[in-house]
Amino acid sequence: MSSYYPKWAKELKRFCSIKSQFLICGNIYDIYPYYMGNQNTLIPTTLGLKDYLNYVLKEEGYDLVFSYEPKYGFKLVSGKEDDAKEITGYSINKENYLDCGLKDSSTIIEKIVNNKKFLSVVQLNFSSRYSELSRNEIDEFYYKLFRLSLVCQPMFIKEKNLAQYNLVLWILEKDNDLPAWFNIGNYRIKSLNIPKPDYETRKIIVELLSKNITGFEENNQKVNEMKEIFIGQTTELQGQEIASIVSIARKENLSFLEIGEAIRRYKLGIEENPWSKLNLEVIKKSEDVLKKDVFGQEKAVIKAADIIKRSVFNLSGSQYSTISQRPKGVLFFAGPTGVGKTELAKSITKLIFGNETSYIRFDMSEFSKEHSDQRLIGAPPGYVGYETGGELINAIKAKPFSVILFDEIEKAHSKILDIFLQILDDGRLTSGRGELAYFSESLIIFTSNLGVYERTENGTRIQRINPEMEYSEIEKRIKDAIDDFFKYKINRAEILNRIGENIVVFDFIRKDVALNIVNKMINRVKDKLLDTKKIILNLTPEALGTVYSEATKDLSMGGRGIGNVIEDVFINTLSRTLFEIEAKEGEILTIEKIIKEDNRWKMLIKR
Repeated sequence: MSSYYPKWAKELKRFCSIKSQFLICGNIYDIYPYYMGNQNTLIPTTLGLKDYLNYVLKEEGYDLVFSYEPKYGFKLVSGKEDDAKEITGYSINKENYLDCGLKDSSTIIEKIVNNKKFLSVVQLNFSSRYSELSRNEIDEFYYKLFRLSLVCQPMFIKEKNLAQYNLVLWILEKDNDLPAWFNIGNYRIKSLNIPKPDYETRKIIVELLSKNITGFEENNQKVNEMKEIFIGQTTELQGQEIASIVSIARKENLSFLEIGEAIRRYKLGIEENPWSKLNLEVIKKSEDVLKKDVFGQEKAVIKAADIIKRSVFNLSGSQYSTISQRPKGVLFFAGPTGVGKTELAKSITKLIFGNETSYIRFDMSEFSKEHSDQRLIGAPPGYVGYETGGELINAIKAKPFSVILFDEIEKAHSKILDIFLQILDDGRLTSGRGELAYFSESLIIFTSNLGVYERTENGTRIQRINPEMEYSEIEKRIKDAIDDFFKYKINRAEILNRIGENIVVFDFIRKDVALNIVNKMINRVKDKLLDTKKIILNLTPEALGTVYSEATKDLSMGGRGIGNVIEDVFINTLSRTLFEIEAKEGEILTIEKIIKEDNRWKMLIKR
């Protein structure tokens, strides 16, 4: 007799004398722990649902257990062949199947349920897939079994001095895979949902299967800690998946103390870990590397470099758990537009992965509607888009090692914030199709313009900060606005709590920084001209001074504003002038002056 039953199995045992049919749905394709033998010699094992049900029902005195599948017919799972033939009228072939056709299935089920000699059970396997029968056949099948649930009578068992039903067990993925009229209001039918393994079930499976992993049998504190970690890290996983993790550990010669690595390899599906293969010398100088791309944002660069260094040593979330599922890091970049928030995210990606292909960006202004969360995680079953999945889920499953940028987080609908909370807390996300995606190897970056503008009572939009303010004042105003938004406006202080001390306020582009940006942009233009047309371009101090002057007149729009001015004053004018002078490949050209005449920019170029 088993010493452990989950709730659904206990209910099956309790109600088999009251209910004639059961709808068993949910986690039906998993394995289930079972202790075979008697109380003195229990042998632990795991069984598939069909065999598990067989043993559970044997304990309740059932003599015959049949399994039915539409394409194969009836199979005798447990009991004597002669007894099966006696109540069905069909002999058993050498594969243990009843020698009958599919159209006779409902009639055979009626014979099994109505027999008063042997306690019997029919398991209707893959019941969610009966649609391959014709419409008339399936309607007749449902009706006959619906009627049978109401008219059948239990058998009286002398030994127990009680009555029990011969049972029909529908094995379904979802209980609504049957027509609603079939079971709603039918007091003879009970639904049993099999959830994914709870803590106790996972503990039994872990202890049962892990005996095959080197080091598991050692009785010390470290092994006991790893058992708890194994159980905790497999929340929301099936028993079959726990078995797969054990198989990975054995196949790849990982000891039980390395079970966290086996879990990681199973969840991510790949062994290579870019975080562990980073060039340490480059990471050591990460601040200097990032500063080459992002000017004037010392605080943001230092915070980003610290998170990258932490991730190399796999210390992310280590204060909470030895094996953390949380993302490698989270950064919240706030401040005016065009000051380098997105540029720093790209630079971080390039530093870690060598290029920007692992940079994933979501503009949260596109997710402001109530149901826009379905774009990220996928639509639920029965809704348009279910088959394609969610954009975020698909992206992270394709590239688990990624930098993920959520731009302008404050514009997202509140449902999206629930998604962020799950990612930051658990490091995982469940899709509309029930699939799990993991974020433990990703770096999450949020950006926001909170605190830069506010609306007055009459709806006028005014700027709360400006380049004339000291950075300390800008930082205070923006952090106060972020605090107010999450704590009071949307009442989601828990999001702010998960972000913690990782809010970094970007400063306005100051004039000295702006000059560096102008130089960088002009050099890019010169390099592009050399690469594509083999033209060497030089600028005199006077010409360069004009670009400096125009590009730094108004710094309120940051680097993008500087880029817009350079496009207008420098790039457009240069392109027009190159056509006018009919520039040839290989020439060396010098821009001597850039002047404005008749409201139009002109260049004086010397060959």
